[in-house]
Amino acid sequence: MSTTSYDCSSDDQRAEGLAHAQRALAHKQVVVMPTDTVYGIAADAFSPQAVATLLAAKGRGRSMPPPVLIPRIQTMDGLAAEVSEDARKLASAFWPGGLTLIFHAQPTLTWDLGDTMGTVALRMPQDQLALDLLTITGPLAVSSANRTGHPAARTAAEALAQLAESVEVYLENGWRPAEDAEALSSTIVDTTGEVPRVVRTGAVSLEQLRAVVPSVLGPDEAVAEADYDGSRAAAAEAEPTVLQEHQVDELSAFAAADGDFSAAFSAGAGTAAGDDAANVPAEPAAARPQPETGERSLPIQPSPDPEPGRTT
Repeated sequence: MSTTSYDCSSDDQRAEGLAHAQRALAHKQVVVMPTDTVYGIAADAFSPQAVATLLAAKGRGRSMPPPVLIPRIQTMDGLAAEVSEDARKLASAFWPGGLTLIFHAQPTLTWDLGDTMGTVALRMPQDQLALDLLTITGPLAVSSANRTGHPAARTAAEALAQLAESVEVYLENGWRPAEDAEALSSTIVDTTGEVPRVVRTGAVSLEQLRAVVPSVLGPDEAVAEADYDGSRAAAAEAEPTVLQEHQVDELSAFAAADGDFSAAFSAGAGTAAGDDAANVPAEPAAARPQPETGERSLPIQPSPDPEPGRTT
């Protein structure tokens, strides 16, 4: 597979790179893109083969499923089931931005992100290039653009050094993030129970969350069994062990929304090492959600960053 890099600080290369990335993703290939945290490796979220290719490029198994980035808040209802009013308030207040919300996945969708226990983690990134790509492709499964156990890539060139020809398109748009990575990592909130609970602290503080939804629980607060599914609480409590074993390098440098959710999705689940994309069945086209009107046909409008290397 040939690999092409585009300097998206140039209007011409930006438009060409987005168009090439769209074609690559449609053909179940993976691409590297910037986000408001660091660089991510992206695949069509609805293609099990593409997601398997993403996991294989990173050198990991199904126990570390990627989250899904979306281009607009309205997309949430096509992917998530039983969206609570509290979750809607949090999304409205903090998207686009550094908040990831865990939902029950829509049961009618035919997709395979890994061992997710029937959940999906969604985020709308605050990066114009990322949003432009998501607008023309639809939701993307995105993980940090690095081999597992290695530092997260801050530029497309750093990603290329690790992922090489496993990626078809590299979209370069300056250093990510411009500031301290740990401070910019996203906050993860599990909304699958009766009471929203913080699984990981990050860019959005507990105080900010409670200003919008006062009932949000912190990661160390006890939860009554009647109010919260005990299996989800156990998953959250198991997170530090899983992070130490599998994820500490990536999560220290990469926003959790763009990185790994194995603890939140499936604490204690078995690992399927070395996914083989060729053995993953292709998804039925009819099972894909209908794109929002005009979403996949919008022309690409170049909007270069006002200051290269800064987050938007």
